[in-house]
Amino acid sequence: MKVAFVCDSGTGRNVAQLKELGIYSCPLQISDESTNYLELEDKSIEEIYDMVEKQVPLKTSLPPLGMIHDTIAQIKDDGYDTVFCVPICSGLSGTGNAFRLACEEAGLKFIFVDTHVTAEVEFYCVTQAKKMYEAGKSIDEILKELDKVIASASTILLPMDLDHLVRGGRLTPMAAKLAGFLKIRPILRIDQTTKGKIDVFDKVRTLNKAMDRVISFMKEQGVGDLYNVYVAYVKEKSNCEVMLDKIKAAFPGASAHLIPLISTVGCHTGIGCIAIQYYKRLGE
Repeated sequence: MKVAFVCDSGTGRNVAQLKELGIYSCPLQISDESTNYLELEDKSIEEIYDMVEKQVPLKTSLPPLGMIHDTIAQIKDDGYDTVFCVPICSGLSGTGNAFRLACEEAGLKFIFVDTHVTAEVEFYCVTQAKKMYEAGKSIDEILKELDKVIASASTILLPMDLDHLVRGGRLTPMAAKLAGFLKIRPILRIDQTTKGKIDVFDKVRTLNKAMDRVISFMKEQGVGDLYNVYVAYVKEKSNCEVMLDKIKAAFPGASAHLIPLISTVGCHTGIGCIAIQYYKRLGE
């Protein structure tokens, strides 16, 4: 068995960056009313944020099917017989299924890992899977290890603007109106428990209470020294920096970082969103 590792731009890395790591990738798409853009290839994260700030209506979709088929064909030409795929989660995109169909047509074995999230968890899982494979671990062993990461992982979203979530179909107009009328700030969650779909986790009155609720939830989940934690911003960093400081104070042994939110998520959450993602590292 010769295994190729495949993902997409949900990792926050472009095709060239992933190729340097020996990983095949296809970019997701972001579209305005007239043009489809390849994420991190045609438009940077910052350029997409600028479009969001200007209220440009944006939609997201899986990579072009032709590009997926070309990538799988290249993998076959390169002598691989198995594709180990860690794409953006199936609750948000049909990318994994598109790769599966392309592999079936090409006669390649397909192994699919659904992280039930995306971003840094996706990147960690695909890179760790490749390292374990190169170290001689079996596919079953690799899948068991990745299951541990996925079970420990979660993404929490604190959006400032619910209109973008409504337009993207991630939140009903009635829920958004009710939240605005009652001055409720929803806390959204996506992970294995939500099956990779964005769900309302809790509702509070103020941003500070929302931040504190996230901290208490992370403590309930056992976040600690062996965890990587990311606070991701969309254009505006100030509130995210406050959130990061709270996380560092609550979990001083964790590895905490401030990063931009991937654009395929940020264009749905809107400017100012605070995204918190974490997972437990392997081998420690």
